[in-house]
Amino acid sequence: MIARYTRPEMGRIWSDQNRFQQWLEVELAAAEVLAERGEVPSDAARILREHSSFSVERIQEIEREVRHDVIAFTTCVAESLKAKGFGEASRWLHYGLTSNDVVDTAQALLLQQSARLLLEGMDRLLEVLRRRAMEFRDTLAIGRTHGVHAEPITFGLKLALWYDECRRARRRIEEAAEDLRYGKLSGAVGNLAHLAPEAEQAICERLGLRVAPIASQVISRDRHAAFVSALALACALCEKIALEIRHLQRTEVREAEEPFAEGEQKGSSAMPHKRNPVVSEQICGLARVVRANVQAAFENIALWHERDISHSSVERVILPDSCILTDYLLAKTVWLVEGMRVFPERMRRNLELTRGLVFSGQLLLDLTAAGMLREDAYRLVQGEAMKAWREEGDFRAAMEGHPEVRKFLTPEQIAEAFSPQRQLRHVHAIFERVFGTAG
Repeated sequence: MIARYTRPEMGRIWSDQNRFQQWLEVELAAAEVLAERGEVPSDAARILREHSSFSVERIQEIEREVRHDVIAFTTCVAESLKAKGFGEASRWLHYGLTSNDVVDTAQALLLQQSARLLLEGMDRLLEVLRRRAMEFRDTLAIGRTHGVHAEPITFGLKLALWYDECRRARRRIEEAAEDLRYGKLSGAVGNLAHLAPEAEQAICERLGLRVAPIASQVISRDRHAAFVSALALACALCEKIALEIRHLQRTEVREAEEPFAEGEQKGSSAMPHKRNPVVSEQICGLARVVRANVQAAFENIALWHERDISHSSVERVILPDSCILTDYLLAKTVWLVEGMRVFPERMRRNLELTRGLVFSGQLLLDLTAAGMLREDAYRLVQGEAMKAWREEGDFRAAMEGHPEVRKFLTPEQIAEAFSPQRQLRHVHAIFERVFGTAG
């Protein structure tokens, strides 16, 4: 991933330096376990632990010659041992292993490191969503369906909905990451030809991993596909939040907007008045990249026989990129929600824009409850509503003076039909269900 979208801590995890370091950790854990089992000299395992080192530049130099990254890595480590006078111990490096034993097991370590950061990011987003939901729990706004005014809501309900979805997204990442906490050292076709099952399990446990019950040369890629899918769903939530704020920031709406550094930030090179939702648009755009990676992750599941290499090149792109972008999008979404400017007066003005049209559903129910046939009530209310829509008239005033309505409802009952507080009387109950407290 390009540096523009890479936060430092996640970038370090997916650096070549850390990737090769995790390879080395697998190699050292294997040597130490085999030494404990008497299959590798204990002095050799100790020397490997104390004196093994590598240079990323040297590995890359060797790889250009041998065209095999694991061989380049083991050659580089062996060179470092020989240069320190421990060449004899180098023959026990990579003993009994095949390349993908190291690569797949180390990749599990990288994904666990990434998942920890991502879960921290999810926790920060949950916290800010909860806080701002409570802040706007009772802030009156208009709900929209198909982009058209529907019925009253509170702005806090939007945030509570995002919180609920975020909680599920976090759980998916946690479960998918746990399902990736597996290593394998079962050899070229997964039959444990060169290591005992007990040795494989001990090596994985030393690395903080579980041993894959069965593998070919690779750990089954359904695990990785599930993880990328979980990341894509988290990014889809970020996109959902950003898209809503983009809509609310439109000039005709202006109910909320993303943070803008006045006096410093520039919205347009040609139009000084512009306050564009650029970060929200960036979130929506980058979420597409992570979502597209899901397709590649699914196509990595089917490999030839006990392994081919078609998945390897794909994962060099989609796993780091998906982790890095999800980390970036979570941070940007936290910034967006935390600094979001909200305009309650504009929300109320928009709610009142249609002069009571948004209460047509409640009026329909009240007329039906009062004795009017529902078909007749619907015909009456819709006819007056369409007239008010076309002529930009006052729907509430028309209903208050309508003789058929007054036959069934008193002036007080008509006024009650147009009460937003009546429609929002259960908001606190919804918050109780979502957050476990009425706030």
